[in-house]
Amino acid sequence: MTPKERILATLNRQHADRTPVDLWCTPEVLDTLRTYTGQQDELAVYNALGLDKIVWIFPGYGGRYFDPNDSGEITLWGVPTRMVKAGLATYQEYINPPIGDFCDIAQLDDYPWPNPDNFDYEGAKLMADNARAWNFATIGPWISHFEIYCQMRGLQNALMDTLANPDFLDATLDHIDAVQTVMLKRIFDALGDRLDLVFISDDMGMQHNLLVPVEVWERHFRPRLKRWCDLIHSYGKKVLYHTDGASYPLIPGLIDCGIDVLNPIQHACPGMECDRLQREFGDKVIFHGGIDNQTVLPNGTVQDVIAETKACLETLGRNSGYICCSCHNAQAGTPVENILAMIETAKKG
Repeated sequence: MTPKERILATLNRQHADRTPVDLWCTPEVLDTLRTYTGQQDELAVYNALGLDKIVWIFPGYGGRYFDPNDSGEITLWGVPTRMVKAGLATYQEYINPPIGDFCDIAQLDDYPWPNPDNFDYEGAKLMADNARAWNFATIGPWISHFEIYCQMRGLQNALMDTLANPDFLDATLDHIDAVQTVMLKRIFDALGDRLDLVFISDDMGMQHNLLVPVEVWERHFRPRLKRWCDLIHSYGKKVLYHTDGASYPLIPGLIDCGIDVLNPIQHACPGMECDRLQREFGDKVIFHGGIDNQTVLPNGTVQDVIAETKACLETLGRNSGYICCSCHNAQAGTPVENILAMIETAKKG
């Protein structure tokens, strides 16, 4: 089977010749893999490693390519950023939230919201065509409600708004939703069957608990997520939903909304144990991720990584509804041999 065929078979719970294996990694790790494989083109690297890579399709905006991990000096939502060094890695940090001092809902009407006409739909089509040329599945664009709200409002204000300023939160979310809903329809029309999955990213979990109470999620985020899932499914696409952390209390609601794939399965967090998730939800959702990137991948031995990968295959993969992958990005400094151990163990099944 080709990587695309293997991914699609797994998404549709059909027979695949083996468990597919994907990889998320930081730019620093990608550079080490370029050196290891002798390939410079990113997709050539994934091909050389034998990965079933699900390739990101991010449309440009306003003449600039947009990647949520490195969007330049200011995002399309008007949020300034800066790059900060942390150990071996460089990360983007959001600063000076542009609506952080807004006090009145009426102020939102004059804000320069992104124009759906300014997304580069043709550029996204070319990216998808390139992925297809390598026989890879595709995922995109990156859409969000709360993550964008936190960037625009500032995390402290955003969390306070869920309790003290819910009407402002709803009004802002309506603007954020409207822009991306139009963009989604336009990108579906432009790309057709070149796109397999849509990436919805709304981190709701911390290491030990939820960021917001379940009741807040039910009021502000569940109805909007349900509408997006219905729209995505109406175009024949699958939904991959990303939330880090201890997100167990939300999983039944996420499944009810219609998500098809849950990522990244941070099983080090309470409630997210692989065996429990498989037992309770394994027949309702596909799992993507699982391989611990906080301790095992960056700091473990090759044997540790092999054991971790086998454990995920035996639990998350018990019903063949699993795409093996690093739990979020493999971090800068992760040994190449550990990444190879994950890939080869997954391929052997």
